Amino acid sequence: MTAQPPPLISIVTPLYRGEATIAALYERVRDVLEREITHQFELIIVDDASPDQGWAVVQQLVLEDPRVKGLQLSRNFGQYMALTAGLDQAQGEWVVIMDCDLQDVPEELPRLYHKALEGFDVVLAQRVERHDTWLKRLSSRAFYAFFSYLTDTRQDPTTSQFGIYHRRVIQTLLSMRERLRFVPAFLGWIGYRQTAIPVRHAEAERENGSSSYSFKRLLNLAFDTIIAFSDKPLRLIVKLGFTLSMLAILYAGYVTINALLGVPEPLGWSSLMAVIAFFSGLIIFLLGINGLYVSRIFEEVKGRPLYIVSSVALHPELAETDRSLQNQQLSPT
Repeated sequence: MTAQPPPLISIVTPLYRGEATIAALYERVRDVLEREITHQFELIIVDDASPDQGWAVVQQLVLEDPRVKGLQLSRNFGQYMALTAGLDQAQGEWVVIMDCDLQDVPEELPRLYHKALEGFDVVLAQRVERHDTWLKRLSSRAFYAFFSYLTDTRQDPTTSQFGIYHRRVIQTLLSMRERLRFVPAFLGWIGYRQTAIPVRHAEAERENGSSSYSFKRLLNLAFDTIIAFSDKPLRLIVKLGFTLSMLAILYAGYVTINALLGVPEPLGWSSLMAVIAFFSGLIIFLLGINGLYVSRIFEEVKGRPLYIVSSVALHPELAETDRSLQNQQLSPT
């Protein structure tokens, strides 16, 4: 059996609660790529232990088209770990990252690809008109503004990881094996020629009609991401401690001068207790920030695999030739 030629484009999408959308995603990706770019592509779908029947749909798609490959993780590792699993297997010269809920419009892929051919290594999709709720848009802007400040980088709230990436960019991303894998932050660090173009943004077509990211999960992601990519909170703590020390010295000088001048100091038990409570809470907060950094170090030094693949779905024509993908079942990464 002759080896398959390497694909020109690899599309990687994590699957979670996408039973109702994954087949439509495949059909739209296939149609637009075959019509406007190439027949040489691969669609890598990573089932992040989705609680629906999405994996059964993936297995059926694999039987119908050898260009579709499926990975099923042993448990829910999270979107970015599932994305890493797919990127580890992508072989295309260009790699597209997109979600499975059809908010990332497949018909925009030719525009992203042709823009990349102008000499860019990364072309991101800029969602100018979003169909999210006002609360989600507001929280997204607040997160990116806060993240930009604490990491001293510029983050665009209108873009995410949806876009097309050259092979060398993907290889650089994969060389970084941190457990907290926030693609926008990685892109800000690695450089390369990057740009963004405005694209359409569709409404989510999930089975349950809502995002799998609750407010609590988004808040946890914000804390984890900031701690993983920046030491600025620690530097702000140092500045805060220095400022409080200076204020304490000034107040001590004020009390000393009043004592020398014989000015009586008013007695205030309540105000004293309020000050003690405030600084006690502040100390606990600062210790907590340091503890979070220690916990991130603890997680990294364990050296556990980023994900574990429990099942692989390949077309029968590829089952004997693509041993590297099959071996993922036995080799956690």
